[in-house]
Parts: sequence; structure tokens; C-alpha cells
Amino acid sequence: MRRALFIANLALLILFPMSWAAPLARAGVLPFFGLSEISVLSGIRSLWSSDPLLAGVVALFALVAPLAKTLTLAAVLSHKAHPRWLRLTGFLGRLAMADVFLIALYIVLSKGIGIGRVETAWGLYLFTTCVLASLAISALAKRR
Repeated sequence: MRRALFIANLALLILFPMSWAAPLARAGVLPFFGLSEISVLSGIRSLWSSDPLLAGVVALFALVAPLAKTLTLAAVLSHKAHPRWLRLTGFLGRLAMADVFLIALYIVLSKGIGIGRVETAWGLYLFTTCVLASLAISALAKRR
């Protein structure tokens, strides 16, 4: 069981970066014009020019927290770190889940305004699945 958790956790090291580049949503101003795809990375890049502090917060929640959690969990599962480090993974997992919540909230708010058009894309589901899988892996690791 521990080996399966370790392999699933390592798969997240590939899947998280894929989810960061994948389209989270497609947005456009008018219904008859094409939609622009928005990913985590393109969102951070756009924010960087207008609000570097907010871009840093988004990068912390979306990039650093999930990656740090995955690496910490890999170290614990491979017996390179003490199991006490699992408490840190819970905190980091909540940070990553906060990012998923904020992305979903922005999509709901932008749809409610009615000015443009926003559609969710497959990257949002991939990112959410990665975060939830990471939470499940750490919960199973804590039980062991």
C-alpha cells in the first residue's frame, strides 16, 4: 500500500505541471468572437504586469504549495523524512484547495455579470483532480 501511495504521489509531479499549463477556462467579451484560453501560468503572467503581489499569492497557492506538498509527502513515504512532516502536508493541501475554490468563484462571478462569456475547460478538472488526489494520498499516508 505504501508503495502504491508513493507511485501515485510521484505521478502528481508530472500531472501538476500539466494542469498549470492546461486551459482552466475560456473567456471572451462578446459571444460571437473567439474565446481566449486561460491557464494558471497565463493567469500568473497576466497578473504579474498589473499586480505582482497578487501574482505572487496565486503562484504560492497554485504552484508552490502543491509542489511542496508532493515533495514532502514523497520524502515521508520514502522514509527520508520523519512522519511528523505529514502535518505540514495538510496545511499545504488546504492552500492548494483554496486556489481551486478561488478559480471556481471567479468563473461563477464572471458568468453572473453577463458581460462576456466564460466556459470551464478541462484543465480546471485536471487541476482539481490533482489537488483532491493529493489530499487523499496524504490522508491515506496519515492512516498508515
